[in-house]
Amino acid sequence: MPMQLQIITAEREVFSGTVDALVAPGIAGQLGILPSHAPLMTVLDPGELMVRSEGEESFLALSGGYMEVLGNRVTILADAAEDVDEIDEERAQMAVEEARQRIASRGSDVELEQAVASLRRAQVRVTVSRRRRASAHRPISQRRQGGMG
Repeated sequence: MPMQLQIITAEREVFSGTVDALVAPGIAGQLGILPSHAPLMTVLDPGELMVRSEGEESFLALSGGYMEVLGNRVTILADAAEDVDEIDEERAQMAVEEARQRIASRGSDVELEQAVASLRRAQVRVTVSRRRRASAHRPISQRRQGGMG
């Protein structure tokens, strides 16, 4: 029995439909979620979200957020979520380099923390983008979407 997944950012609903499994970037490591998972509320780190539906996997770059699992319903409130097809790999790689330069300049602790966070988000975007080239990927936006009813 599949579960309902809803991924929401401040700007839009990224996905709403049924899925068979997902793996999310939790603060203590990767979290595998299957139907009938125990109730859970957690913070998500920047990282890759894998969604499996009907035997196909889709990947999104998350820049952090929150996940609630309740019954057979998973809700992800993400700071930002991008499907691999939405990522400009060249631009993401440039952001990695810029963040590395900011880290090397060793500004204040706050600037360093912001640069490290920027580096991590950019690295996630590059990793997810490269995965698209390495596999036969179908964007999550093209998956059959159903209501959250």
